[in-house]
Amino acid sequence: MTALDLKTPETEAEGAYHYHVMRRAIDAIDAAGGSPLTLDALAGEVNMSPAHFQRVFSKWVGVSPKRYQQYLTIDHARALLRDKFTMLEAANSLGLSGTGRLHDLFLTWEAMSPGDYAKGGEGLTIRWGWFDSPFDLALVMATDRGICGLAFAAETGAEAAMADMLSRWPKATFVEDPMAIRPDVTAAFDQTGEARLHMIGAPFQIKVWEALIAIPSGHVTTYSEIAGAVGHPKAVRAVGTAVGRNPVSWIIPCHRALRKSGGLGGYHWGLPVKRALLAWESARDEAIG
Repeated sequence: MTALDLKTPETEAEGAYHYHVMRRAIDAIDAAGGSPLTLDALAGEVNMSPAHFQRVFSKWVGVSPKRYQQYLTIDHARALLRDKFTMLEAANSLGLSGTGRLHDLFLTWEAMSPGDYAKGGEGLTIRWGWFDSPFDLALVMATDRGICGLAFAAETGAEAAMADMLSRWPKATFVEDPMAIRPDVTAAFDQTGEARLHMIGAPFQIKVWEALIAIPSGHVTTYSEIAGAVGHPKAVRAVGTAVGRNPVSWIIPCHRALRKSGGLGGYHWGLPVKRALLAWESARDEAIG
């Protein structure tokens, strides 16, 4: 099993390398118990010189390590709810959940019919491959209609990620063919061009996933907001389950769903990945803005 380079070995290896550095930075920040670490201390925790640490992170996310450290703290989720909260009903009224340009990338999607979903993927051919991503190794699966699965293996491990994806469509035919799905993967990771998405889920799950797509990059919402947006305001627990069953991480941004309290809630591929995703998006949002 090898990862397929989307650009060059150097640039894509950088993405995985940065994620591992960031993962160690999260552990160091947590161990500090809320006391900010200096540039020298944080660089030392990840075994890098301060100058190199400053340079690679500024290049990767566009902000300084000091600022980025603030995005990695647990309190960052509460700050996002306060300053970057998205009301999904308003987003829907503006047509932000429709097909076409959706905040992060050009995205078109097609949902599988309930009858087809009930067949467990029978008759579907799903092609898959391992790809380097900004958040380490990613398993991507796609039908001829678009990406249907994206899993991060940094915390769970590659075998667990593969077993998880295979179990979702037990009657499908799986073919390792990364080159066939490369155009959609490149569009999704580069956030350019058009990424096609094939939603495979129960009708209620698909409604929840469509609501997630309406959350702009760098913003968050709550599980209760999602419940209201899909017309079931009391079904917060069911919404949480549907969010957790999202098969297409990052593109369907389940990491942007938080608890009302500001808690991160769960994340299927590990909370460190969720924190990393939120921090990366906030830093990119600040750099672009």
